[in-house]
Parts: sequence; structure tokens; C-alpha cells
Amino acid sequence: MKLKVCGMRYEDNIREISAIGLDYMGFIFFEGSSRHVTDSIPTLSSSIKKVGVFVNASHDTIVGKINLYDLQAVQLHGEESPEFCKSLSGFNIEIIKVFSIKNEFDFETLTPYETVCDFFLFDTKGALAGGNGYCFDWSVLETYPSTKPYFLSGGIGLESLDQLKEFKKSTAATYCHAVDVNSKFEVAPAKKNKELLEKFKDLL
Repeated sequence: MKLKVCGMRYEDNIREISAIGLDYMGFIFFEGSSRHVTDSIPTLSSSIKKVGVFVNASHDTIVGKINLYDLQAVQLHGEESPEFCKSLSGFNIEIIKVFSIKNEFDFETLTPYETVCDFFLFDTKGALAGGNGYCFDWSVLETYPSTKPYFLSGGIGLESLDQLKEFKKSTAATYCHAVDVNSKFEVAPAKKNKELLEKFKDLL
């Protein structure tokens, strides 16, 4: 499984965390988040894809951020329609559509998005659009009906490693493309602990 670290903001921390060899780094462009990006983003290794995270942002806003920050992917965390996702398909980026899960999920919700995004991302349904800090019931994914690769997100930390190892043995993990981590590795909002992330990556 690939690794995505989300909610980055501080330049020195971005450079520090990028050195551990992750696959995706997420930057949140949502003013309601304590991890909202307000400054420039340093140049990253070409092996790390920069992901812009948006919540019900306008098409022009997203395109502007793609161009300004040279994003390689966008993560749509709001109520974006399939038509909206399709409207971003001409910008040579990966499109990740987020769906929130608690204890159950209607997978038919995914059907209209199958042809207009590259990945799904399953996060924990909670009070916030993301970064709620706890896991949903991954067994829900045992009935995942699609072959679309997905990101597994929501409150994943070092304490999740045993659960992740068991998950990787299950049929639910067949199309799990990456694990997405955030708040469990923070020393402050948007500032990540390199040592904890290195340990997680080595044991993942």
C-alpha cells in the first residue's frame, strides 16, 4: 500500500516529512480547517504527488490552485457531483472523490462516479469534513463492489498497525491503493512528527 500524509502546511516540516519517502502529500485548501494552506509550497521530489484537498470549492478556485501549486491530484471532500468531477478531467491530474463512512454505507452511491474519478477515498463520517481522528468500521468494505482503487483514511495511527495488517489479508483490501494519515501524527495542527511517520511507514 502507498502512503499519503495529509494536512501539511509548514515549509520546513514539509521538507522534513517528504524525506521519508511517501507517495502523496496532501494540502488542504479549505478555510474551515485548522490545516488550511496560506503560504507557498516548496518543490517536492517528483516521486511525491501533491494533492490539493477541497470542500465544495468552485471550479475556478480549484483550477487556480492546480496552476499555482502545480498539483498532481485533487481530493474532493464535499458534495461535488459526478458532473463537477468530470469538469476537472482535462487538467492532467488524478481525481480523488471522498465518501464518508460510519458503520454502514450504500455503495450504490459510488456508481455515478466510477467513470469520472481515478480513486475513491473512504474517510470517517464525523463533525468535521476530515481529520476527525478516529476510524470507521473497515469491515464495511468487505462488500465493496467496485474495482476502482481507493484510499483508506480516518484516524489511522501507529495504534492501527495491527488492524491494518489484518485488513491487508482481507478481501476488502484487494483494491486499497493507499493509506491516508493525518491527525494521529501531529504535534500541532498541520505539523507532523517525522519519527512517528517513519516508524509507521517501516511497519506498514
